Amino acid sequence: MRRQPRHAGSLARFLTSAAVTAVLAAGLGGCQTMSDITGSLTSSSSKAQAVPDDPRQAAEVYGERYRSNPRDAEAALGYGQALRATGQRAQAAAVLEQATIAHPGNKALLAAYGRALADNGNSQAAFDVLSRAHSPTNPDWRILSVQGTTLDKMAKHEEARRYYTAALKIVPEEPSVLSNLGLSYMLTRELPQAEETLRRAYANPRADGRVRQNLALVVGLQGRFAEAETIAKGDLPADEATANVAYLREMLSRKDKDNSRPPGSKATVPVAALNRQD
Repeated sequence: MRRQPRHAGSLARFLTSAAVTAVLAAGLGGCQTMSDITGSLTSSSSKAQAVPDDPRQAAEVYGERYRSNPRDAEAALGYGQALRATGQRAQAAAVLEQATIAHPGNKALLAAYGRALADNGNSQAAFDVLSRAHSPTNPDWRILSVQGTTLDKMAKHEEARRYYTAALKIVPEEPSVLSNLGLSYMLTRELPQAEETLRRAYANPRADGRVRQNLALVVGLQGRFAEAETIAKGDLPADEATANVAYLREMLSRKDKDNSRPPGSKATVPVAALNRQD
């Protein structure tokens, strides 16, 4: 990372071959900047309140409830979310699919199922399900943002940005949406625009460390490596700063590895891997 690249075109080739992970956020994400789109939709009942914060324990509690009554919508939603949080993405999608069949009009279940499909890379199916999870008369900015990320993963970048713009009309300057928009610009090699957008996200007090990492990545991809490291470190504790810089260097080094691939081959590591799930 410390050496200036010999050819600026290597960055462009790397970006062209890159894909957005189920990290871009409102789950692009995203580092996963998107907040979980169903996080605010869970029940506030006493049973839900008693569920532990630890995802693995939550999976056990909700899983027991779900197995005793698979038609319990709240149990299915909580179980699906807990499975996603512990990385059991295929199982989460299966549970939530069955729940949406049993409760076809449940918007929270549809939102969770759509997000689970996005986790598994089923972008078109995720987009279609998420479209049923809200309506033009009652839009949900989190869902709009996730729909944008699914479109970005299908290389429909202009359409994706319309969804981010719609989300930002509801929640102006929301850092998770801005981060997704910035990553969308990154994927089309519009790096100055990506940086400007990510700086807006980073300036928001509600932005988390993952927005910082996305900004550092975009700055690094423009060859300003020292500045990228400074952003990645920020005011973090020494161990976190070291880990962030190591991850940034790893991501930036992928451009050189991708450059050595035979013509026509595709990179397997997504540029937006920093948008990993919470």
